[in-house]
Amino acid sequence: MQNKKDIPNVPLSKFLRHSLNILKNPLPFHQNNFIERGNTFSLTIGLNKKIYFSRDAQFAEYVLQKNQRNYTKSKIQTEDLSKYIGKGLLTSEGEHWRKQRKLIQPAFHKKQLNLLLDNINDTIKTEYQKVQPNTKVDIFPILNDLAFQTVVKSLFSNAVNQKDIHRLQHITEATQKMLVKELRQPYLVWWFTASGSLKKHLDLTEEARQILKRIVNERRVSGLRQNDLLDMLLDAKYDDGEPMSEEQLIDEILILFVAGHETTSNALTFTFQLLAQHPKWQDKIVEEISSIEKETKDTMALVTSAKVCQQVIEESMRLYPPVYFIDRVNIAEDSFNGMHFKAGSSLLFSIFEIHRHLELWEQPDAFLPERFSEGGRKFSSQYFPFGAGPRKCIGNNFAMFEMIIAVSQLVSKYKIIPEFETIDITPLITLKPKNAFLRFEPRS
Repeated sequence: MQNKKDIPNVPLSKFLRHSLNILKNPLPFHQNNFIERGNTFSLTIGLNKKIYFSRDAQFAEYVLQKNQRNYTKSKIQTEDLSKYIGKGLLTSEGEHWRKQRKLIQPAFHKKQLNLLLDNINDTIKTEYQKVQPNTKVDIFPILNDLAFQTVVKSLFSNAVNQKDIHRLQHITEATQKMLVKELRQPYLVWWFTASGSLKKHLDLTEEARQILKRIVNERRVSGLRQNDLLDMLLDAKYDDGEPMSEEQLIDEILILFVAGHETTSNALTFTFQLLAQHPKWQDKIVEEISSIEKETKDTMALVTSAKVCQQVIEESMRLYPPVYFIDRVNIAEDSFNGMHFKAGSSLLFSIFEIHRHLELWEQPDAFLPERFSEGGRKFSSQYFPFGAGPRKCIGNNFAMFEMIIAVSQLVSKYKIIPEFETIDITPLITLKPKNAFLRFEPRS
């Protein structure tokens, strides 16, 4: 058995020397370490404290799927993130997670999502009215609003005012920025506490919870049914026939806001930038949508038949996965391919690197949607845009349907012209776009 010390190590001195660059963008630092040290290395980040980084797809599959019972999410999600969004599906573990997953899963079945699609379609159409034709525009803020509005309308239909929506969006984004500072500057945690910055953001979280409680209470009092996600969550019952507590319901709603809007707006932005660089794929989508709409106007038929559009989105999420790292901690000691990990080891899998690995993908840095002509399942052992195993994102179908509608609508209406030199990124909690300037020429 190979001892863990045989795993190449990046010393603390190098970590500290590059700390400012890591704060801005950690990906080049990690990429350099992968090139120098191989597919798995350890990084010393403090006295007797190491994190193991890996771009080994087989190792990721082993941890996330094959031996997932021996792995739990790290403190980053179960404690650091949960203090802002509570103990819901994304941040919970063990029996509590299993109980919540079983309870909420039916709300995301295709049959239930079909009830939401027309509302999603109308919401996206409304948001696209913000697009100014023949004008250079940063598309990300528009898509960020679009994704947030889509989550809000899917949750609450029209039972929430724009003031509350904007406040919830502000709080969601502000608390995530604070969390990034905590994670990338752990040596300043004392200052975040002493300066009151941490308390300020925790107070914002409490404000968001109070807004959501009021919205939920108004729905309960009204007795009206909207067939939205809130109704589905209120209807959900545990095995003993009891519904979720109010606090648990708010936790799940907060997580839907965080997980449901930011990743989608990021993925859509990168998709439109890639389409701007490769206009032939715009034409293919327009041709496909036109053909489908000659046969049916049904929204579910559109999202399940738009295979070219789906290929484009899948390739975009390969190149720019919104969730670009996945973390796990092993409960009991474990070994994989000669590497040994004592219990409690912190593992970080770079989905960004796995999705661009030379040994896994032909022309890994090229935009080739045709590689997904047989669907994403062909690459299930090396393609993880929504995670893998039991913890795979519960909203993956919701997100794909929303993105197919969003891409289909915009590309059918406009030719997308690039107004940028390169696709720039800002890696925060998720992989965010930067300077995504585009121009939209109306199609005749």
